Amino acid sequence: MKKSAKFITTAMLAATMLVPAMGVSANEAPDAQKANANETIRVLVDMPGKNDLEKAKDQYGVHWDFNSEGFTTDMTEKQFEALKKNKNVTIEKVPEYAVETTTLEPQARYQAMAASQSTPWGIKAIYNNSSITKTSGGSGVNIAVLDTGVNTSHPDLAANVEQCKDFTIGTSIRNGSCTDRQGHGTHVAGSALANGNGGLYGVAPQADLWGYKVLGDDGSGSADDIATAIRHVADQASALNQKTVINMSLGSSAESSLITNAVNYAYGKGVLVIAAAGNEGPYQGSIGFPGALQNAVAVAALENVQQNGTYRVADFSSRGYSQYAGDYSIGKYDVEVSAPGASIYSAWYDGGYATISGTSMASPHAAGLAAKIWAANPSATHTQIRGDLQNRAANNDILSGYYAGSGDDSASGFGFYRLP
Repeated sequence: MKKSAKFITTAMLAATMLVPAMGVSANEAPDAQKANANETIRVLVDMPGKNDLEKAKDQYGVHWDFNSEGFTTDMTEKQFEALKKNKNVTIEKVPEYAVETTTLEPQARYQAMAASQSTPWGIKAIYNNSSITKTSGGSGVNIAVLDTGVNTSHPDLAANVEQCKDFTIGTSIRNGSCTDRQGHGTHVAGSALANGNGGLYGVAPQADLWGYKVLGDDGSGSADDIATAIRHVADQASALNQKTVINMSLGSSAESSLITNAVNYAYGKGVLVIAAAGNEGPYQGSIGFPGALQNAVAVAALENVQQNGTYRVADFSSRGYSQYAGDYSIGKYDVEVSAPGASIYSAWYDGGYATISGTSMASPHAAGLAAKIWAANPSATHTQIRGDLQNRAANNDILSGYYAGSGDDSASGFGFYRLP
């Protein structure tokens, strides 16, 4: 995750709609000037009058309609600046979010399953069993992976796929399509629920997979696509009356009102939302969004290193603020729990396997464990499952890593939630 917010650049406007760019250098080549003039940004537009709002939709086009929040669309920077001057218009740029890995390329890739990795170190740590060769649990619970997509034909995932949808194409949801060309989403899904059919086991291999593509093939995507997917998960879970966990191994330093409202909406409908804390550590106050939100469980990354008798919080893992730690309560900007996130072996988009590091890898371990515990306690609410995550984490304190210490801290949160 970058320290400064990025804003998405999307498709070019038609030549008849072009507006000359402002602030172009006199020395800039004509082709560069033309390219700058064509570049668009994603914005959220709202205005009080219904008729004016409908006219704006007709004029600029609608990417996603968020009803009372307004609508998103693409426009040039000059159009954006002009609308900002209109006192009757509320307009803001929509931030871009990205995968929470330490590098975009894996540390290693493998075409064939390594037998020694059937239960990677993170799975063994979660299960508190260094000899475990097979996992179980998660039946009747959905894990919605909002990411770069999922390889739904991967041998370790295919049997779990219940939904596959693409939110990156614009004004509609493409059902039956969630192609992962980057690898991140497939890797995340594997850690959460790989079923062992190809040899790899995740935390909750009987859970159902909802593969939602919200990020592009470069690992980044717009907040409005993500927010739409979050709301869709909530509506689906409610309509189907199914227990559902959202995993978002993505983030940004910029808070998006669309995502904040969508997370609150989903949480209000009984969906448990789990997200990566971010990879801007070990600095205080570096936790990103949506993990920083009060209604999202922010997960820090642990290394396969023992110090002071516990696993160590990775240096790259984002931290909360020390002044908010110590009280065993969760507010905005708090790390909540910790899970394995360094050098994690899992499935890859080409049908093979790969090793990656990041809080992206920690989050699905927590999501899988939440699904496993929820399946074993089907009458529990999402808030009760969250409380269980917190309570068990508090029993496995993390004492190693920058800002880690006894009790609720800004590095590891309550601690490492694992099985007894």
